[in-house]
This record gives sequence, C-alpha cells and structure tokens, in this order.
Amino acid sequence: MIANVAVTLDERFRRLVIPTARLEKLAEGCRWAEGPAYFPAGRYLVWSDVPNDRMMRYDETSNAVSVFRPSSGYSNGNTVDRQGRLVTCEHGNRRVTRTEHDGSITVIASHYEGRRLNSPNDVVVKSDGSIWFTDPAYGIDSDYEGHKAESEIGACHVYRVAPKSGDVALIANDFVRPNGLAFSPDETRLYIADTGATHVPDGPRHIRVFDVGGDGRPVGGKVFATCTEGLFDGFRLDEAGRIWTSAGDGVHCYEPDGTLIGKILVPEIVANVVFGGLKRNRLYICATTSLYAIMLPVNGAKTF
Repeated sequence: MIANVAVTLDERFRRLVIPTARLEKLAEGCRWAEGPAYFPAGRYLVWSDVPNDRMMRYDETSNAVSVFRPSSGYSNGNTVDRQGRLVTCEHGNRRVTRTEHDGSITVIASHYEGRRLNSPNDVVVKSDGSIWFTDPAYGIDSDYEGHKAESEIGACHVYRVAPKSGDVALIANDFVRPNGLAFSPDETRLYIADTGATHVPDGPRHIRVFDVGGDGRPVGGKVFATCTEGLFDGFRLDEAGRIWTSAGDGVHCYEPDGTLIGKILVPEIVANVVFGGLKRNRLYICATTSLYAIMLPVNGAKTF
C-alpha cells in the first residue's frame, strides 16, 4: 500500500478524491504496462505488457495475477465492446482484433486502401458498434514493442471501422503520433492524444477535442489541454465528462472546460487507466512496470 498523494490544484478536485483512500500496487514485473480493460461480468482486468509480448489478468475477487495471453502480438490498447468481447490493438501483427466469446480471434482491421497499418495503439467502441483506433508507428520503430519495419502508409492517422460493412475510413490525418482516444459520455465529443514530441523536437504533447456530428464524422480538433509533465498517453472519462489521463508524474484530472484541477501522483510513469469495480469507481492505473488502483467517489462513464 502506498499513501494517497492527491494534489489539489482547483477546489473542484477536493470532492473527487477520498482522503482515506490509498493507491494500491496490485502487480509488478512488467516492462511497459498498457491498455487496461475491465470485464464487469467476471470482475477481472486484462492489460498488456507490450515489450514482453503478453497480456496479463488481475482477478478483483481474489487479487490473483496471472498471464492471460502469453503471446499477444505485442498487444497495446484494449477495450471491451457492448457485447462484452475484448478488442485489442496488436503492434506486432499490425492489426485490430476481437476475441470472441469462444476464444477465437476475428480480425477487425489490418489494412487501409491495400496497405498494412503501422501499429494500432489504442481503441474505443462507440454505441453504434463502430470501432475507432489510432495508428502511430511505435510498434514498427524498433523491435522493442513489435517488429521493426517501414511504414506502408507513410503517416500516422486515426481510423473508424463501420459497424456493418467493416470498411475502414480515415477520420483524422493531421496528427504526428495519435495515441489514446475516448468519447465523452454522450458521444458528442471525441478526445485524441498526440504524443508527437517523442519523434519531433517541440512536437505535440496534447489532447485535441473533436465534435462528432450526426453523420459520425469528427470535425474541429482544437487543443483541449497540453501536458504539464511528460506526455499524455491513454485516458478515460467519468460520468460528469471529466478526463482522467496518464502523465509523467501520475494521473491528471481535467474538467470538461479544459482546466487541470488535480493529480494523483504515481511513483512510475503512467501509460493508461480504466474505471472498474462493481460501481465503476475504482480507477485502475497501468504505470511502466506495475498495475495500481485507487478508489474514487466518482464513477466512470458507462461504456458497456
């Protein structure tokens, strides 16, 4: 157990943390923990250990930690769709897949206009069944998080997979390195992180926000917030539309108006988060080598 180290930057944050709650370390031994996905029916969490090419599993009822998938295609981002199935971004196989209830794997997207994707990174499923994912080049930059290769597309974009036809459409092409993404609770806004600072001097280290119209296409894309410590990576929203995002010193909380109101300090660089627990009020945190969790007096936006 690690003492709670919540930092209040705005009075609105005080009611979002519990003074007696503690940041718990649940697992360790990863090389880069990423992509947590919570399954409420089984009360367990699945996450990726990208460089180790495996997926891990945490059982909320017993605190048991085990290997969920020993060879995962260098999986990164994960989510759960409306039917309770695991949707995964695979760096190594350069594709987005779905694990069916019987354990079989369905390929959702692997190419765009006949060219292989770079290395899908993070993914969300909208209520209409469409699947949205980012495709930076981190998995083909070297052999550390995938397989070193040249980009066939030549750039890093954001895509949408149509729910019925399965057609892959490019929906944003002006990112340096698109990364985490999430919808607002009412799905009228789409937030996407750009971690281009990893590859471009003074490059982007921000989250952009798009308006999502009735046709399902995002418009706009203004900068919502710029990271004050390290880089944003993955993030999730609570029921009130606040963003809880990874950063270099922990988890940062932003109001829908873009104000950074507080932090939960974590002793490792945070990669991604997800709300879990029976009431969606336990924030699971993937941070470098470890999995952490903290109870909050807020509930995550319902996505399943």
